[in-house]
Amino acid sequence: MAAVFLHKKRKARLEAGHPWVFRGEIEKMEGEITPGQVVSVHNHLGQYLATGYFNEKSQITVRIVSYQPLEELTADFFKIRLTRCAEHRRRFLNSADAYRLVYGEADFLPGLIVDKFGDVLVVQFLTLGMDRCKDIIVQALAEQFSPAGIYERSDVSVRELEGLEQTTGVLYGKCPRHVDIIENGLLIRVDIMEGQKTGYFFDQRENRAAIEPLITGWGKRGGIEIKEVDHEGTVQRLPVNANGKVVSFPYWDGANVLECFSHTGSFTLHACKYGAKKVTCLDISEHAIESARVNVQLNGFEDRVEFVVADAFNYLREQVKGLDERKMRASAGQGQTKVDTSKPVSEARTWDVVILDPPAFAKNKSAVEGACRGYKDINLQGMKLVNEGGYLVTASCSYHIHPELFLNTIHEAAKDAGRILRLVEFREAGKDHPRILGVDEGHYLKFAIFEVRSR
Repeated sequence: MAAVFLHKKRKARLEAGHPWVFRGEIEKMEGEITPGQVVSVHNHLGQYLATGYFNEKSQITVRIVSYQPLEELTADFFKIRLTRCAEHRRRFLNSADAYRLVYGEADFLPGLIVDKFGDVLVVQFLTLGMDRCKDIIVQALAEQFSPAGIYERSDVSVRELEGLEQTTGVLYGKCPRHVDIIENGLLIRVDIMEGQKTGYFFDQRENRAAIEPLITGWGKRGGIEIKEVDHEGTVQRLPVNANGKVVSFPYWDGANVLECFSHTGSFTLHACKYGAKKVTCLDISEHAIESARVNVQLNGFEDRVEFVVADAFNYLREQVKGLDERKMRASAGQGQTKVDTSKPVSEARTWDVVILDPPAFAKNKSAVEGACRGYKDINLQGMKLVNEGGYLVTASCSYHIHPELFLNTIHEAAKDAGRILRLVEFREAGKDHPRILGVDEGHYLKFAIFEVRSR
């Protein structure tokens, strides 16, 4: 069997469970090795460490698939691994029928992603080693899960680093463009062919549910309280406004919510489910907003959602600009400054809850500095638009932005904005996205809920 031997003076990452061997860690190779082939990996003394597949074109030259000797990746190998993946999801996701079934390295299948959308599977083959096994993987998936169809979304640039072309298409059975799933009791329509990545982001499932405590409890601020009143001939406990009139709107106690970078509108849907009074759903993509609109309609939330197609950075800055103008006019009314009141005031709105779930700003280490500026800017503007005592919900999916750096960046934004943030909850990806300890590359998602107060 072909073998790879590692340098003596290297970090013992492989022995600590990290599944990657970089080109610079390899001292020598033995035997004839073809691209994508399985090789055994040894230390400088010749001791066996693991088995992985090889690709000399990639900086990550060997990706580990087993810590026991293995001659090749067979159908039985994949069936066993896929069974373990399914068992993990059944244990932690109860009766869910839509989730990430295979999560690459964290499921000991590096380079393979499988998302389950009911009876349709969407797969990504990200590496040469997995791409070579495509046929037997599809066969194993079909035998293990009996899906109606399997669709490939290997249209990602990382394949080019492996010497592969991007590709999409039906691999098995029949695959409709749109599939309907249930998440946290909500009906969501997913575009598996044209949506981002595989069509939907399962990693925020538990985080979306975590906003529930933020969404109600706002009526008293508007002067509405539950009181005993004589209504239609009987004494009832009903919501009454400051003028003593019974409030008939069922979501009187709900928050006004802004979701930026909405994609399919998943946070908007959850906010409505939990009782939001009004939600502004914003994304720069018309396709994303149309997807969100469909999902809002499917769940009957049309009367509480407004849709905005705009760049989130510009939209937030415009709202902050409007707030500043109003403050200047208020100061002018008190004789503190002079303002040209003939000019119209820019739009200025605030919300009880602002949700920021942007795409990754840092694709590599060299982009970290610029990404931090982006995260600081978006969070600074966002927290300025949160009503006093309201909540900022913010996330980062850039794994180059470590949790400490993410929190420090938001803290710097708070100092500049004149706000004090109380961290209520800090979360990561959901249970269908497990993480191997010591593999920092898997620690990509940061999700935080802050209470916002003025300084």
